[in-house]
Amino acid sequence: MASTRREFLKGGAWFGAAAMAGGCATRGGLFDFTQGAPMQGWAAPRMPHVRLGVVGMGSRGCGVVGRVCGLPGVTVTAICDNVPAKIAKAQRMLADTKRPAAREYLGDDAWRRLCDDPNVDVVYNTTPWDLHVPVQLAAMNGGKHVFTEVPSAFTVDECWELVETSERTRRHCMQLENCCYGEIEMLTFNLARLGMLGELVHGEGAYIHDLRHMCAKEWPDAECWRFEENRVHGGNRYPTHGLVPLCLTMDVNRGDRLDYLVSVDSRQANFRAYMDAKLKPDNPRRSADIKMADMNSTLIKTAKGRSILVQHDVATPRPYSRIQFLSGTKGAICDYPFRVVLEDRPGSGAHSWFDDARASEIREKFRHPLWKTVGELAKRVGGHGGMDFIMDARWIYCLQQGLPLDMDVYDLAATSCLCELTEKSADNRGRTMTIPDFTRGAWRTSPPLSIVDIDLRKMGVEAEKIGAANGQISV
Repeated sequence: MASTRREFLKGGAWFGAAAMAGGCATRGGLFDFTQGAPMQGWAAPRMPHVRLGVVGMGSRGCGVVGRVCGLPGVTVTAICDNVPAKIAKAQRMLADTKRPAAREYLGDDAWRRLCDDPNVDVVYNTTPWDLHVPVQLAAMNGGKHVFTEVPSAFTVDECWELVETSERTRRHCMQLENCCYGEIEMLTFNLARLGMLGELVHGEGAYIHDLRHMCAKEWPDAECWRFEENRVHGGNRYPTHGLVPLCLTMDVNRGDRLDYLVSVDSRQANFRAYMDAKLKPDNPRRSADIKMADMNSTLIKTAKGRSILVQHDVATPRPYSRIQFLSGTKGAICDYPFRVVLEDRPGSGAHSWFDDARASEIREKFRHPLWKTVGELAKRVGGHGGMDFIMDARWIYCLQQGLPLDMDVYDLAATSCLCELTEKSADNRGRTMTIPDFTRGAWRTSPPLSIVDIDLRKMGVEAEKIGAANGQISV
């Protein structure tokens, strides 16, 4: 259905040309689909002071309030939730850091009013999943840049709507994929950019996280909605943590693109076993059918012939892992635990990982510049080991300096659309599903992401004066 819609739009390009000839020019050529991806490499005018509105004051929303309070040139001007106690918690965090109180938006649809607030430049969206797309659309249509937790959309049509709205409004729409700023993910990126892995061939990423405790959560607990999503959906409902860092390193949308996928679900056993063991006999959840498999495995082929394996498992009793494996013609790197191997001589082979001493030497020597600049500060502030702070500091720095962001709406769409496509594939015996080209061909000429950094002096950051932030999530 989505592909048909795109073909219809492409086929209607002649209408746009006729309209322009008649004096009805489109806004900046945004709907000329022969151009493709006008938001790739796009930078907003410099924003020396960022006025931030945060929607959703749960653990993630309060976490961002705590992190940005230590950064100059950022003010949280508005906060939104439907629970008064969460609003009050965020206000206390601002008061504790001697920041002015934010305007409060309270109620189920109060986010609409925040997105129209003239004192907000950027909307930071940490709502439950069903509000991700509505808040993004309202923010951009209200003239705001918008940053949204993962996944930022769940269907192919939603992804196209976000792409088209970002292009029409000329507003950033970025997925808050914090794992792109993890230390090992950025080390991997650095090694690849330096050519030390050779020609990249295959990657593996995952979200493996035991979340069975959510079975027992009931409304108004903040996590009950997450279990409901797992109850009614299969496939990979959370693909981005493992996938997006690999995509940036493998130049997806910037020289390559995700072409097609096949996806397979295992049986569901662990949610059921957990509920039988933990819930009272009269709890209606004990009889609920759960669609989410214990393990979903998705294999992706790129246009240039690379392969990516992405896995999703939130039901089994196993340690947390994002895997983060990447191999090329000269070596391989992996995490959980960290391992690396490089061919010392062409064709010499690599039959075992480097020992801990040599692996640590490589980890230190080739640490990404962002982790060299901000890493110690980020670990002190907190947020998933520091990567949340680096992510926020980086996009704030880009807006303040008038630079393009590291990720754009096309990266959001290419990875979030897997939520729908993996479920459809798994429901149909691993049927091959085409992944849309949201850049409309611009991936062929768009330059790869470079090795980026932050100049703390330009931001006015005095790192020694910034301490740990309240409300940070560790896993």
